Amino acid sequence: MTRTPASSHVRSLDPDRDFEPLADLIATVNDEDRLDWFPTAAALHSEWGARAGFDPLADVRLVEADDRLIAAGRVDWRERSGKVTHRIEIWVHPGVRRQGLGTDLLAWAEARARELVADGAGGPADLPHLLSGVAYQDSPSAVAFAEAAGYAPVRYTFEMTRPLDQPIPEAPLPDGIEIRPVDEAQYRAIWDADTEAFRDHWEATVRQEEDFVEFVEHPDTDTTLWQVAWDGDEVAGSVINVIPASENARTGVDSGWLEHVSVRRPWRGRGLAGALIERSLTLLRDRGMTVAALGVDAENPTGALGLYERFGFRPVRTFVTYRKRV
Repeated sequence: MTRTPASSHVRSLDPDRDFEPLADLIATVNDEDRLDWFPTAAALHSEWGARAGFDPLADVRLVEADDRLIAAGRVDWRERSGKVTHRIEIWVHPGVRRQGLGTDLLAWAEARARELVADGAGGPADLPHLLSGVAYQDSPSAVAFAEAAGYAPVRYTFEMTRPLDQPIPEAPLPDGIEIRPVDEAQYRAIWDADTEAFRDHWEATVRQEEDFVEFVEHPDTDTTLWQVAWDGDEVAGSVINVIPASENARTGVDSGWLEHVSVRRPWRGRGLAGALIERSLTLLRDRGMTVAALGVDAENPTGALGLYERFGFRPVRTFVTYRKRV
């Protein structure tokens, strides 16, 4: 890397000491870019653990200047619906932007992806391989950065919110369905049902055992917030709700997120998703939240966007997925 500030140096991630300053860097960057993701060090430790497709020691690069973290980049790969995507994420402190740090980190990430593909360690070799990144549509610099590097937009995702002081539409549970409190013995069944339901979504990720561990052990996981619908001994659908306490403290907004809204095929078309959403909104309101939020693929094939709009959700941000061939 040749254009970094003179006092800077590039190094690998040290999991024993870097997650705290990395969380601070991401929070500073997202504050500047008007994004509401403020991970804690504990959350990053959970989310950035080693797994197939991601080696935190080899797939992360940090840039320091005067013993201060000023930029970071990471790349990982996932198999998704007949292709392999190599996801690239870059964060550059607002005070050192336009000095080539982002460009250099992108070049490193692309080279790392090509290296893994060439070595046969970057996912199935017989599938198409795509470099991938996400940009906030209302950030001209992020959009320009992606397009200048040869990336093209392929898909759009909405972040949607709704105030919880507005009436929540009633949506009864279908006959024969009941909501039950979650206990540890049910985690795998809930996970498997969610995985099955999401196979119908755009570019469904091939999930790994490490994903399940993160699902149940993530520091933001609170199973008392989950709404899980059962039909006898089978999970028919669920909404995995999350209250991100650290983000709420930083933004000053008491938000609850409907992270996963899923219904398995045999139970679709009976109003189950609406019933789970109604109960989730009521629960979040009763827990003191003032806003409910979720993310949705703009072209979701199950009609989720229209369903969320009927429950009062409105788009507040649009994110663009950019791609180019490896």
